[in-house]
Amino acid sequence: MLSVLDGIYQAIDSKQAAVLVTLDLSAAFDTISHRTLLHRLEAEFGVTDTALAWLKSYLSDRRQFVKLGRHRSGSVLCDLGVPQGSVLGPLLFITYVSPVSDIVTSAGLGFHQYADDTQIYFAMRHATASHDIDTLRICTERLRCWFLNNGLMLNPDKSEALLVGTRQQRQAVAVVGAVSVAGVDLPLSSELKSLGVIIDEQLSFESHIRAVCRACNFHLRALAHIRHLLPLSVAQTLACSIVCSRLDYCNAVLQGAPKSSMLKLQRVQNNLARIVLQLPRRTHARPLLHRLHWLPVEQRITYKTALITFKVRAQSAPEYLLTLLQNRECTRTLRSSSLPLMEIPRFRTVTASRSFRVAAPTIWNSLPRDVLACSTVDSFKKHLKTYLFNVAFTEYETAH
Repeated sequence: MLSVLDGIYQAIDSKQAAVLVTLDLSAAFDTISHRTLLHRLEAEFGVTDTALAWLKSYLSDRRQFVKLGRHRSGSVLCDLGVPQGSVLGPLLFITYVSPVSDIVTSAGLGFHQYADDTQIYFAMRHATASHDIDTLRICTERLRCWFLNNGLMLNPDKSEALLVGTRQQRQAVAVVGAVSVAGVDLPLSSELKSLGVIIDEQLSFESHIRAVCRACNFHLRALAHIRHLLPLSVAQTLACSIVCSRLDYCNAVLQGAPKSSMLKLQRVQNNLARIVLQLPRRTHARPLLHRLHWLPVEQRITYKTALITFKVRAQSAPEYLLTLLQNRECTRTLRSSSLPLMEIPRFRTVTASRSFRVAAPTIWNSLPRDVLACSTVDSFKKHLKTYLFNVAFTEYETAH
């Protein structure tokens, strides 16, 4: 998601609108050919010998049946598909559809895949709008043919398309009311959902934040009903697992979002703290967050972005994020020369400052020396949280 949004932000920074298309596959995991998958693993990814034998054993001789009450159907051999809920399922599916990347990149379009979720995006100007739309049509038609030849079905009726950009950029290509995907004309939506994140045409994420708040408030009410029956430790565990996890999901995409949107999420966290500590609704929440040792929402977003940056730098993966980051090269000896700082690319608009290639190095370079010096993930997490915790609550104590 960070990679896709980074490409869109760069298009907007170049004074172009961007089109994002999400492709839907019908029963994707259930129709994978085991023979083709194993051949692709061996021929294209170099999986051989024992590792290949393990995967072959994992896929073969699987059976399934339907059970309703005390009644059960006969078992049937599954010679197609991979278990969708398994750890290996998404990885095997990505391996199976890996040739899709060659089709999309040969058309000059950007794309990203996670399991059966495929997003295609490209920048578009008014002068080249017709050509760009035609390129998308040809590319998706090729994809449809490839999927059919490999036992998969592209479902264009359930695919979605979104035109993203500033108001002026969207108006410049307003003549484009629909895009053709695999022979079906898709009207441009005002928002779409990808990997659980609702993306709107202005990248304000207002709809996504409303959806997160709505889901969190439902669980807040449920937790409030049973809070008096729970010890504090259990209440904290429940709060983190059913509410904080929703606040943290993909929160790195909210970096630089409007303050008014952040306040909505912060109110949810404040109410959660009051419920956990069994205090009245009007109790000031900041001391409660300090007592529970919870980072406020804004710092949680910074924490997630910094942690992703550390992992990308330390593990050199994923490659699509690593290519967005560049180490700073000092031309002369300074006190900061020994620090692992990164280059912040130039940008023209505030919108572009929210992209991963700009936000990640900006946050990284602002971290203190002891945090940047950490060599392990666990050490980095500990020092980073301590630093952000002190920043959040020292500023509050100073202001009050």
